Amino acid sequence: MSTAAPQAAAFSVPTIGTVRCVQALESELGEGLMWSVREQALYWVDILARHLHRWDPASNGYRRWTFAEEISALAERAHAPGLIVTLRRGFALFDPAADEQPRYVHQPEMERAGNRFNDGKCDAQGRFWAGSMDFACEAPTGALYRYDPDGRCTRHDDGFAVTNGPTWSGTGQGLTMYFNDTVQGCTYRYDTDPATGTLTNKMLWMRWLPEDGVPDGMTTDAQGRLWIAHWGGSCVTCHDPVTGAELGRVALPVSQVTNCAFGGADLRTLFITSARGGLTPAQLAAEPLAGALFAVSVDSAGLPAHLFGG
Repeated sequence: MSTAAPQAAAFSVPTIGTVRCVQALESELGEGLMWSVREQALYWVDILARHLHRWDPASNGYRRWTFAEEISALAERAHAPGLIVTLRRGFALFDPAADEQPRYVHQPEMERAGNRFNDGKCDAQGRFWAGSMDFACEAPTGALYRYDPDGRCTRHDDGFAVTNGPTWSGTGQGLTMYFNDTVQGCTYRYDTDPATGTLTNKMLWMRWLPEDGVPDGMTTDAQGRLWIAHWGGSCVTCHDPVTGAELGRVALPVSQVTNCAFGGADLRTLFITSARGGLTPAQLAAEPLAGALFAVSVDSAGLPAHLFGG
């Protein structure tokens, strides 16, 4: 593995858009954003409160589900109703219309009792990628997995305390996957074979400056640019996928920025989650919107969320 990578640059970049609070929830750990094109609605989670949220911007309709354990990421199913989700121990199926608890389909880490699953999403081939992490955010016991529609589960990388991502940029032979080692403040890139899902040539793509916090959830727009949420950095940054150059920055009124995803009818709204867990009373007083869901209009459309093939 190559470890040569640029460090995030400390220079002024354009500030993007005007951020607005669209749901003033007090989420302990907002995450897992996913815009449903077929429902024209937004899903996201509060991992530690064990909540799944759904909001329809057109009608302002809102619903919340509470689960028996932590839920961290989700994707819609292509050939069946409902969602594939990651719970504490692995991958599960959940149909919001059925009002039942999720049903596990695979638990790849039964021997790692101190772990839980964290961020994840589907690739264009309908495979669900998700990372696990140490619940205490300290031990490097987290790993990166790929769960296929036929039920196979593959461990692709290991040794992370906290995982976030992935996201992809490029097409065909030039497809690259990006994945965050949050505790170490690093973003890695992997060459990806779309047909097999194989990852090769792991490289350190970016080492982040302390003043920008650490990389959390991320997404890609239709131009292939990366949009990365910064825990402890009060921002989402936009980057060239090859050089890593920062092209713009969304400033947030909260410090713990956790995830971002494109949505809206034209996919030009960037939705952003945040967290309030771990903040002191003084910090909460300074950040009254900590844990809220935000939105900002941007100059580039995003890509529709990929569906799980099973």
